[in-house]
Amino acid sequence: MIFLDAAATTPVRKEVLEAMWPYLTGEFGNPSSHHGLGEAAANALSAARATVAKAIGCRSGEITFTSGGTEADNLAVKGIALARRARDAALNRIAISAIEHPAVEESARYLERVHGFVVDVVPVDSDGTVTPEAFRSALRPETALASIMYANNEIGTVQPVRQLSEVSAEYGVPFHTDAVQAAGWLPIDAKELGVDAMSISGHKLGAPKGSGVLYAKGRLRLEPLVHGGGQERGRRSGTENVAGAVSLATALAIATSEQSERAGRVSQLRDAFIRTILETVPGALLTGHPSQRLPSIASFCFPGTSGESVLLELERFGVVCSSGSACAAGSDAPSPVLTALGIEAEVAQTAVRFSFDSTVTAVELEQAADAVAAAVGSVQGLGKR
Repeated sequence: MIFLDAAATTPVRKEVLEAMWPYLTGEFGNPSSHHGLGEAAANALSAARATVAKAIGCRSGEITFTSGGTEADNLAVKGIALARRARDAALNRIAISAIEHPAVEESARYLERVHGFVVDVVPVDSDGTVTPEAFRSALRPETALASIMYANNEIGTVQPVRQLSEVSAEYGVPFHTDAVQAAGWLPIDAKELGVDAMSISGHKLGAPKGSGVLYAKGRLRLEPLVHGGGQERGRRSGTENVAGAVSLATALAIATSEQSERAGRVSQLRDAFIRTILETVPGALLTGHPSQRLPSIASFCFPGTSGESVLLELERFGVVCSSGSACAAGSDAPSPVLTALGIEAEVAQTAVRFSFDSTVTAVELEQAADAVAAAVGSVQGLGKR
């Protein structure tokens, strides 16, 4: 099997399992308990928080552990917007891009539906880029929060986050970025990016599913989504997942240390794979920005096919990939990300996404490219009968 669906999830790294194992077995204490076992857990949690803070370039107190990227996005969008409006009733607008992950988009729509916020959607160009000019036009004096993802999970386009955060700062609007796909591939220093909040997920980095992080700058207020014992400095109640925090911190530290090397190597493999597909598959259409894209994602539309049919053929050839976001799997509707780029719905339904982890090899991608040509040819041939 050639696994090319790393944007959906990644295998757990051996180093991560070894780091978290003690907190699943002998050192299983509750970090809120006032005894030796609890204190050991509390120390492990503090160490994990410090490790994450170092990777992001922030203070430990600015880190909140969550159950994953989705919760981190929800806490950022709902928590910041509601807290700001509680202090100023005029702040009732949220700006998001047209290609946000459902965790951000649905959080904004919830605030619109239940709390009366207005959602301003920033359009993207045909490459999936939010330009500073388009972003500026969406901001208002009433904007409580802007949330633009760092890199798209379907097409891989990387946004000019630093420029966008500077525009947001001009208006005094807190800027959140979903960095779930970017972490491990792109620099994530919060100060360098100029962001006020940032979401990360562990299972995209080699940690188990169920761990995430929200960075929230300094005294930025958050209305908590989960109430109870006041853990995580009151931002996220509930007994902390110590093993999960340790796993995420370990995976993030490793990915950050390897980031430059792995990004450079995989970018070269990605570009060769893209060239081969475009040269050998008639009509293949690359989606996303041709160069400002994640090293780990190559996405295409194959007009005249069905994306799901191509996936089935590829799996028969031993290649595992996806038709887009794993969160939208099973939906018959065309991807909103692709239609936002101006791609016709019929063509958008032929999309296939290939996403790589840091261990992918040139041989694997050469074999995968051959499989793609065969699979698309086979599906197109069936359609002509």
